[in-house]
Amino acid sequence: MSIEVSIVLPTMNEEDAVKAVLPKIKDVMEKTGISYEIIVVDKSNDRTPEIAKNLGATVIRQKGKGYGDAYLEGFKHARGKYIIMLDPDGSYDPLDIPRLLGPLLEGKADFVMGTRLKGKIEKGAMPRLHRYIGNPLLTKILNILFKAGISDAHCGMRAIRKDALEKLPLKCKGMEFASEMVIEAAKKKLRIAEVPITYHPRIGESKLSSFRDGWRHLRLMLLYSPSHLFLFPGIILALLGIGLLSYTYLVNPIRLHTMILGSLLTIVGFQIINFGISSKVYAVREGLEEPSRLTKFFMRYSILEEGLIVGGIMFLIGISLGIKIFLEWKASGYGSLFKINEGILVLTLTVLGLQLMFFSFFVSIYMLKEG
Repeated sequence: MSIEVSIVLPTMNEEDAVKAVLPKIKDVMEKTGISYEIIVVDKSNDRTPEIAKNLGATVIRQKGKGYGDAYLEGFKHARGKYIIMLDPDGSYDPLDIPRLLGPLLEGKADFVMGTRLKGKIEKGAMPRLHRYIGNPLLTKILNILFKAGISDAHCGMRAIRKDALEKLPLKCKGMEFASEMVIEAAKKKLRIAEVPITYHPRIGESKLSSFRDGWRHLRLMLLYSPSHLFLFPGIILALLGIGLLSYTYLVNPIRLHTMILGSLLTIVGFQIINFGISSKVYAVREGLEEPSRLTKFFMRYSILEEGLIVGGIMFLIGISLGIKIFLEWKASGYGSLFKINEGILVLTLTVLGLQLMFFSFFVSIYMLKEG
């Protein structure tokens, strides 16, 4: 008989939990009449794998480590058309499995997320910090950056079509795997549905670290969104810097410290923009992101020559102004010369020119395969 549903559970020292959870899963699946398999990916040093095997699960010993690594290993062995993800600690109720499968079986979704925040959270199941601050805040950030449109991004109870799962280039080995999966699903335009579920107090001690794991999720989201991490801050800093430079040089030249700040903001902002463009081009080259107008522009073969010309012109203008100031200084007998504003402009133009030229070389490295 072909397998319709694969239920994948990552375990690490969950003796008491698997004794309670696996029989419930089997009972629920037997009632549905759908063929299934239970895959336990184990990293325990207790009797968890032995117990799971005795209860009818296929046990795979995890060679690597981490929450994401366990699921990636389990997905390789899953034979079902649909895959259920479920923590084995008793916090997720197997009775909710049919509800997750429903949208998949009906062809209404490719990926189904459980939502604890719209379902029922039993007393003591979720710390108040997670329930009212951590999960809502991180979910909000994920929705803003990637437009996933979900309410509980870190719910560990999920269901997905195997053919849809194969479209997702999942790589994360740790807890941030939960966010990566949602991000990739949103980027690949999978149809994502949510169903309310019941969340119970876990069996045994929690292995989570609130602030460490929260930071890892936030870190991943920022790395996956170079526009928000680099481009937007860089553009804001550069525009602010150019504004301050223009104001002090043309309108109020005696405000030297303001001009110095403007120069600093312009240079730093321009460098951050370079990082952002490089990150987006890299993401496209590695298949992590679809090409946009911006990346297509900077992925042209001629971008190196164009960057060298524009950067070279900026550099030469800066050097020319510098030489002019030097000649005036020489003509004055190397005495005091109040050309600080012009000197700041020289510094800014030469640095920006050099940045642009080296950026052009750097981004062109990604095009070597096409050359």
